[in-house]
Amino acid sequence: MSDDERLPVKKTYKLYIDGSFPRTESGRYLQIADQDGSLFANVCRASRKDFRDAVRAAREALSGWSGRTAFNRGQILYRMAEMLESRRAGMQDHLERIAGMTEQEAEDEVQASIDRLVWYAGWADKFEQVLGSTNPVSSSHFNFTVPEPTGVIAGFMPDNSPLLGLISGLAPIIVSGNTFVAIVQNDAPTVAMEFAEVLNNSDVPAGVVNVLTGLQDELRGHVSGHRDVDGIVSYGASSTEQEEIALEAAESVTRVEFEENAEDWNDDAHQSPYRILPFVEFKTAWHPIGK
Repeated sequence: MSDDERLPVKKTYKLYIDGSFPRTESGRYLQIADQDGSLFANVCRASRKDFRDAVRAAREALSGWSGRTAFNRGQILYRMAEMLESRRAGMQDHLERIAGMTEQEAEDEVQASIDRLVWYAGWADKFEQVLGSTNPVSSSHFNFTVPEPTGVIAGFMPDNSPLLGLISGLAPIIVSGNTFVAIVQNDAPTVAMEFAEVLNNSDVPAGVVNVLTGLQDELRGHVSGHRDVDGIVSYGASSTEQEEIALEAAESVTRVEFEENAEDWNDDAHQSPYRILPFVEFKTAWHPIGK
């Protein structure tokens, strides 16, 4: 059969839930075009049930992930960077063909993403010293305040940086021991699913990171009203969308954080130990001083 007669097989990207790649239970898909307007691939249009499954997986993974040593979590983030490095060429091709980046822009985006993972990996066993404290008290006790993970976090990810924006939002959340459900809607959602394949080939335990592609307007109410979600981060939400999320989340006292879509995700402001702060809780412990 000649190339002219052959029908090309287009890839259908599945969801990433609990360390596996299931199809959406709804059977719905979104078509993704390349820069020439030709069909490039299909991605799943995640449903309410898909989100519930992802939250369940994140909850089950939470105790194991938060219970690991900080040093081990850093090792795993570094392994993510290693695996992304090994898939550099394919990821750059995606950014050019689907996101419309130039060759140099795509190269810079992947390089910055690798570096950001390495940067947060290095802070895994150090941020507690920065955010925590030893407190002076007027009694014969040691008094310590230490940060602990909030729990299961759901995130509406940036739509203007399909790789670096995703990693900039994800890394500071999971490095402290939280588990994460990322909801991706942008012009190049296949990039997020390519990154999910990076995760799957890293040492990240199943359920720690879950990636859903779909329509944020369709999922927003299900996310903010879910009683087993401990925190929500949303990038680029309008004031109306922020109000909707905040009102729904207040019913279950879910922590919310609203962020703008950055003009430049390479800015050093997006790699700071204080980016870890929104989704940690602080526990103060008293310990008597022995005689």
